[in-house]
Amino acid sequence: MTTTTTTDEAIQTTQEHILAAVRQSQEAMVKAVTVWSEAVAKAVPELPTQPLADKLPTPEKLIETSFEFAERLLAAQHKFANDVLAAAAPVMKKTPARNGSKGDAKAS
Repeated sequence: MTTTTTTDEAIQTTQEHILAAVRQSQEAMVKAVTVWSEAVAKAVPELPTQPLADKLPTPEKLIETSFEFAERLLAAQHKFANDVLAAAAPVMKKTPARNGSKGDAKAS
């Protein structure tokens, strides 16, 4: 097993642990909001319809359009990062630690 493979596996494992922790906290928050919402719904009266309310986007639509934009923005940032890396390639090819292995072999 190479150092790169070991590093990649460690990164993957760390990312999975982080995602699991995020999911667990999200599930706890959804449960808390569900309990709160069910309790408060009994006490909140039905609100009258406001003028032009039908012209506003629904909360679901706001979430969908916001995440669609975030995905496009993240894709643009991903392309930008790769473009910067490619632009820096002539210099990076001359550095011993480019892949984290050339410099490590000399240190052993």
